[in-house]
Amino acid sequence: MDRHGREPRLIVQIPAFNEAQTLPATLAAIPRDLPGVGSVEVLVIDDGSTDGTSEVARRHGADHVVRHRRRRGLAQAFMTGVRTALQLDADILVNTDADNQYCAEDIARLIEPILQNRADLVVGERPIEEIAHFGWFKKKLQRWGSAFVRWLSGVQVRDAASGFRAYSRHALLHLHVHTAFSHTLETLVQAGTKRFAVATVPVRVNPPTRPSRLFRTVPGYLWRSFETLLSVVALYQPLRVFGSLAILAAIAALLLCFRYLVCVYILGVPDTTILATIILATILFCGASILFAVGLLGQSLAANRQLMEEVVVLLRARQRAEAVREVHGSRRRFPVRMRKVG
Repeated sequence: MDRHGREPRLIVQIPAFNEAQTLPATLAAIPRDLPGVGSVEVLVIDDGSTDGTSEVARRHGADHVVRHRRRRGLAQAFMTGVRTALQLDADILVNTDADNQYCAEDIARLIEPILQNRADLVVGERPIEEIAHFGWFKKKLQRWGSAFVRWLSGVQVRDAASGFRAYSRHALLHLHVHTAFSHTLETLVQAGTKRFAVATVPVRVNPPTRPSRLFRTVPGYLWRSFETLLSVVALYQPLRVFGSLAILAAIAALLLCFRYLVCVYILGVPDTTILATIILATILFCGASILFAVGLLGQSLAANRQLMEEVVVLLRARQRAEAVREVHGSRRRFPVRMRKVG
């Protein structure tokens, strides 16, 4: 219980885009009574749908609905849910898909590490090898991709693409998703950078109700994921990215210089015939210097960004405190039913 004498408040967040057909089953499956939780409320983020998703969500029991006027993408819909959950005084936020991909009964298992104060972020690990509609190649991609994300982020998660996750209030206050494609990869990189306590629990999946809308082709998904990871790592660890590129360029330049020395002083080749080698080595050395300077500049900008994010965290905490005072003073629920955001 918190200092107001209440048990933790759980918000189940469902980003949705044109999910009027699948949303009723998803909402019906969400448990409303969980051990260790005082209340369970459902928040639907309608990402600019055109099929009446918001109205369907309200008719089938969603406690709160927030609608984007136009589509912003999954990652930004997720962040809209995070900000709304903080305004709703959420202690725990669970994110799940609108297509009922994940077994909602596993929400209790998902939030357990947070209730026990062992984790800030809990990732639901799907049984990838047992999912019948995943082909052999997709299963291998999931395994290789998760290994790559573990190497980049330093977070030991075996199902990096899983969107079935639970976040503590501490994690919600410190999350800042900047990309538009998917929040799953960026939040893991942030979790590693910000030293979140991360746990994984096995979860079950339901039979597919529709094809994935996150990507149309596997190559397209791979490219968007790689682009997202590269931009996120460059944002949060610029010296690592540009410093690594600088080292590669410097090594290539040194190899060219070694080739020049061997050709001129050992093999006796005239300087004029391998002049291009020295020119290319000089260009690579200059490029390495520039890349290293960019990495140092990016590191300075990253430090400033961290300070700005801390200011945002303080503002979020203040807004939440004001909302809590208002609610406990008036003894009524938050007046958030449905609203639109630009």
